Amino acid sequence: LFLVLLSLAGRDFYKILGVSKSASKKEIKKAYRKLAMQYHPDKNPDDETASDKFKEIGEAYETLADDDKRKTYDRHGEEGVKKMGQGGGHDPFANFFGHFGFGNQDEEQREHKGSDVVVDLFVTLEELYLGNFVTIERDRPVYEEGSGTRQCNCRMEMKTHMTGPGSFQMTQHRVCDQCPALRLVTISEELDLEIEPGMVDGMTQKFSGKGEPHMEGEPGDLLLKVKTLKHPVFERKVDDLYTNVTISLQDALIGFSVKLTHLDGHKVEVKREKVTWPGATIMKKGEGMPNVENRNKLGNLYITFDVKFPRGELSAEDKDSISKILNQASVQTAYNGL
Repeated sequence: LFLVLLSLAGRDFYKILGVSKSASKKEIKKAYRKLAMQYHPDKNPDDETASDKFKEIGEAYETLADDDKRKTYDRHGEEGVKKMGQGGGHDPFANFFGHFGFGNQDEEQREHKGSDVVVDLFVTLEELYLGNFVTIERDRPVYEEGSGTRQCNCRMEMKTHMTGPGSFQMTQHRVCDQCPALRLVTISEELDLEIEPGMVDGMTQKFSGKGEPHMEGEPGDLLLKVKTLKHPVFERKVDDLYTNVTISLQDALIGFSVKLTHLDGHKVEVKREKVTWPGATIMKKGEGMPNVENRNKLGNLYITFDVKFPRGELSAEDKDSISKILNQASVQTAYNGL
């Protein structure tokens, strides 16, 4: 009967995620992350259906991961969840009039908001190259109702008093409502977020209502700010990557071939048959980072070569042989290299 009613009410979100109706939050989250990685448009550039499938997976997860939405969905299906989003009697002009002082008392109360919390989100260069889904565990303070009452929503109101025939006096009084007493407690929660390919330092992901609490209003927001961990091989500048490769003096003179392991494991071949001088730089087009706004657009990889000279003394015979091979005149020129 449930399946029949569900089919009449819209899509089967449990089937979309491949989980049972009794699945736990952790099972739903695990299924979502697996499918999201599988059908991510960046991983399926030639599949036109991948984008729609990815969107559908996201909609299913958004509903089933929220306790209230899930209860509504189990009872009334997808249409019930849509009606939840339409409720609340939102006034589209509220923000406009509220800004100029014409808001009602409820709007004035909503002006109170807790402080935002900004936290650095440390990510690897590999995650910024490939993208990733991560879960963050966080403890945060919240207010919960306690015993007793407290004064709240305090405001100043004007009252008019008759002081005599035809004579009135206006006085200002502080008026407060009685609200349940609150106490501050700490809760633990898990936050899911996507690290998108190409994100750059300073970009933020916002979690509304996950910041500092406020006794008279809504909690602030949590802002996770991307910060790249130092990589042992590559340095990023905008969408380009930079690295240094040390070669021997012999390699520098006669040529060499080397394969660099990129951030996703693929090999970048560098082959030189010419003389390579210290500080020489070559560019490998399209081997940089993806652009966050256009992931099909890739930066470049710049490789600078350091030459390791041999240690030890050369014999007179070796020096004579090198001079004959190089056939190069002696050069000693002083200049300002800065």
